[in-house]
Amino acid sequence: MAYSTLHQLADKLDSGDTTAAALAQAFLDRANAHNGDLNAFVELDAESILAQAEASDAHRQAHGARPLEGLPIAIKDIFCTSHGRTQCCSNILRDFHAPYDAHVITRLREAGAILFGKTNMDEFAMGSSNETSAFGPCRNPWDRERIPGGSSGGSAAAVAAALAPAALGTDTGGSIRQPAALNGIVGLKPTYGRVSRRGIIAFASSLDQAGPMTRDVCDAALLASIMSGHDAADATSVANAPAVNWLTSCLRRDLTGIRIGRPKEYFVAGMDAEVRARVEEALSTCAELGAEIIDISLPHTEYAVAAYYVIAPSEASANLSRYDGVRFGHRCDNPDDLLDMYTRSRDEGFGIEVKRRILTGIFALSSGYYDAYYKKAQQVRTLIRQDFAEAFAKVDLIATPTSPVTAVKLGENRDDPITMYLSDIYTIAVNLAGLPGLSQPCGLANGLPVGLQWIAPAWREDQLLGAAAAYEAATAWHQQRPAAFDDANQGGVA
Repeated sequence: MAYSTLHQLADKLDSGDTTAAALAQAFLDRANAHNGDLNAFVELDAESILAQAEASDAHRQAHGARPLEGLPIAIKDIFCTSHGRTQCCSNILRDFHAPYDAHVITRLREAGAILFGKTNMDEFAMGSSNETSAFGPCRNPWDRERIPGGSSGGSAAAVAAALAPAALGTDTGGSIRQPAALNGIVGLKPTYGRVSRRGIIAFASSLDQAGPMTRDVCDAALLASIMSGHDAADATSVANAPAVNWLTSCLRRDLTGIRIGRPKEYFVAGMDAEVRARVEEALSTCAELGAEIIDISLPHTEYAVAAYYVIAPSEASANLSRYDGVRFGHRCDNPDDLLDMYTRSRDEGFGIEVKRRILTGIFALSSGYYDAYYKKAQQVRTLIRQDFAEAFAKVDLIATPTSPVTAVKLGENRDDPITMYLSDIYTIAVNLAGLPGLSQPCGLANGLPVGLQWIAPAWREDQLLGAAAAYEAATAWHQQRPAAFDDANQGGVA
């Protein structure tokens, strides 16, 4: 039952083969047995989880089942929850208890989901390896000496190792899609504005977006259908966004008539040869399913990383200024004066990567440098948006690798931030343009998962889900499992 999808577990609950309480206990037992190997969860409150499950069983008995009734969903430690801690895996928020639920969490609760613990992440979502967490690095279940990706590494590892059937992540520059690729699961970043950001601890406000991390495409559609919707209390939540028929989109089984763009800028030197081979094989499968593969160009791709690492740190420096030791979060002991309290509280509370990005942002926004850096980066962002608009006049979807390499060894890039930043080279442009993106498994390279990334025009998540579902139905890569966590010992490697 551990590797069942949400849909399969819902069927078991509906038929009476199991109960929410039994399901929650089974995943708790598995998480408690294996989390020491992975460090995927930073909080797992068994009492709360079982109480939610018992309430879910009672609701089913009295009123029938809601869409996510009794299904355990792991929560990235960036979502505020009124019960338990919300720490963003940072010492500055250690033991912080949020006074309210994030909008997304409220929607999950109303749909009957069981909030199943908080997952590990890069501190304040700043990282691509889950090594900047104040609670120590999470490990990849396919090889525990390797990174799970980031920043939603704990969510990805928990789903890949079947410690939870699904999880929530956030994506600022690839933080859902990249770890999904490195762990062999599905990760969906919706169009910016599709999902409310209220109650998600902010990194970069014009880029952050929440999304599901699941075992297959239909589960991603199910969770996204619950998470999305207008929130009047969030200025970045779009009212009257074009509707998506989430659950029927993932029933597609062929790609007849679909034009898929293959951007030449995403298939260049520096990509692992085995990764490239798996993605090319995936495109060949899509052609066999009826798609037309069209070579396209996204000429400003080479500037995406540079633009992102000006814009995102600039927004982060503003968002993180609220952590000052006064209102909430860590406060230093015995400050000499107000300035000393500010500086020491922030120095003690923030990790090195967060400090690096705050300082980068302050510099980019400072007098005399704003026009040279921040304004120029925003101009490049406009050009990247235009590249996508021109491409989507010729094609319906764009397909690329999600990551240029498979999961690297823990510590391999820890002292080389530039190399770490370049690991998101294929995902960042999607956030800059505000588009939806999805990563799904498309094979193994040297025994490690490879991800295929789909990019669609804004608000066309149905196209993403349809193409991904058709590819998934024609292959079996989403059924591969890391052997060390597969009780049936089926598929994958340790």
